[in-house]
Amino acid sequence: MAKQKIVVKVTMNTEKKTRKALQIAVSLFGVESASFMGSDKDQIAVTGEGIDSVELTTLLRKGVGYTELVSVGPVEEKKPDAAKETNPYQYYYGNYGMPYYAYAYEI
Repeated sequence: MAKQKIVVKVTMNTEKKTRKALQIAVSLFGVESASFMGSDKDQIAVTGEGIDSVELTTLLRKGVGYTELVSVGPVEEKKPDAAKETNPYQYYYGNYGMPYYAYAYEI
């Protein structure tokens, strides 16, 4: 299965409901990350593999309150730019020896 992103809008009035909603979202099988979205932080974006969106919505309705399933879709993978290349030079700071002030001079 491919990774998917599920966005759920949840009515969270208190801090306790906010923590509980995030705890329920993370407890599902296959969830890799969960974060708040939206201007009011009233949406939870859950990403992972094999997540059941209906189960997520049902658990949030039972535990927190009114829940609306906004979207379900594949995760947009960020492709690295070809213009950005790693440094081809390997630096070797091998045995330069001890510094001159570390040697003890005999008088």
